[in-house]
Amino acid sequence: MDSKKLWLIVPSALLAVILVCVSVAGTFAEGNAIPAEEIDSIVDTSTDPSLITSPFIEVAKNVRDSVVGVNNYQMVTTYSIGGRGYGWGYGNRYSSQSQEKLCGTGSGVVITAYGHILTNYHVIEKATRVTVTVEGDKEEHEATVSGYDADLDIAVLYVPGLKVAPVPLGDSDALQVGEWAIVIGNPLGEAFARTVTVGVVSALDRSITDTAYDRYGRQIKVTNSMIQVDAAINSGNSGGGMFNMLGQLQGIPARKYTTTRMSQTDVDNIGMCIPINVAKPLIREVLEAFDAGTDADDEDPGAAESSSRDLSGKPRMGIIVSSLSNSSGTSLPNGAYITSVDENSPAAKAGLQPGDIIVAVNDTIISNHSKLISTVGQYGMGDTLKVTVFRMDGLTDIVDLNRGTVDLIKLQTMQDGDYFEVELTLEIVDKI
Repeated sequence: MDSKKLWLIVPSALLAVILVCVSVAGTFAEGNAIPAEEIDSIVDTSTDPSLITSPFIEVAKNVRDSVVGVNNYQMVTTYSIGGRGYGWGYGNRYSSQSQEKLCGTGSGVVITAYGHILTNYHVIEKATRVTVTVEGDKEEHEATVSGYDADLDIAVLYVPGLKVAPVPLGDSDALQVGEWAIVIGNPLGEAFARTVTVGVVSALDRSITDTAYDRYGRQIKVTNSMIQVDAAINSGNSGGGMFNMLGQLQGIPARKYTTTRMSQTDVDNIGMCIPINVAKPLIREVLEAFDAGTDADDEDPGAAESSSRDLSGKPRMGIIVSSLSNSSGTSLPNGAYITSVDENSPAAKAGLQPGDIIVAVNDTIISNHSKLISTVGQYGMGDTLKVTVFRMDGLTDIVDLNRGTVDLIKLQTMQDGDYFEVELTLEIVDKI
């Protein structure tokens, strides 16, 4: 066979193959489509949830609805400058406006049928109003703070008439490393409400030290023992629940680690929960003081007594006070700094002395000297006041009375002070 004939045969074979492929394709399109019944069997499927078994499902069903949202509202003041200025601010008109804003959201867990909710203190810190949201209910329920412990970062709220089933409390002392940890909360707010994440108890008794502030604004170091878990915890989970496989509340998610403080190394799956046993004393205290029959709208039983007080004259404590302008955020609390004490005055008889800082009067927080003056002015001759005082040895040596400032460098070298309480009876004297 010569080369010319071979050249003619090859194209003919290729043509035959192409014709066969076209013929097969055409036949499939016309007569071999997938039957509708077969398509239905592939697409129209169902799942029987009763056949899916998991202890996580059961726990989530039982306790998920008991996890609520907690909203922190605060009064925020904004300042504006208007008018025509003439340089250096002359002629400017300053105005301010205060309005309530939602400043933070978190989670909480219903722990009694009466409407008590356990959460973190930092979730409701500085709030002027606290509300609670329940899944499936668009209404925000007004809540009151029944008790809190800032050092332990726990708080108990109360919502009267809340129709949410409580969860059972566990025994966090019985936790074991390696057991399942189910975390339920509201990461990033209501958009991801009642999110369920699962991990294990990674470690127990982790000592976590934080810089915190007590109720009087004094900076303190607090070390708490916590439960480490690897379940996902995000912003908004705080105050929610960490449950065991029995559906018992074993911990309160409080924080997560994303980077190390020194090296900024990325960190994954390290979350910390406050053991439920740590919160039980506060819960007991709140419940023992709770009266389910008390009507919040009843007249204050002390109103009649207080209205009949003798308010004649100007009863005072007998001290001169000022405020320390740069003490905030230090080892000193906010309050009214005593610069002098009159002899034989109520303050002197109670043992107060220059250098003391008054931080509360009858449980009213005293943030500065003006607050003290207005608070004491509400009482009359012969009234006995419970005064909370902070004292630090040597404080008078580092305070500039002319400027109302503290030598912060020397303050760091001084031995820490402490709080104490005194009672004094108001008399008519020359000084507050």
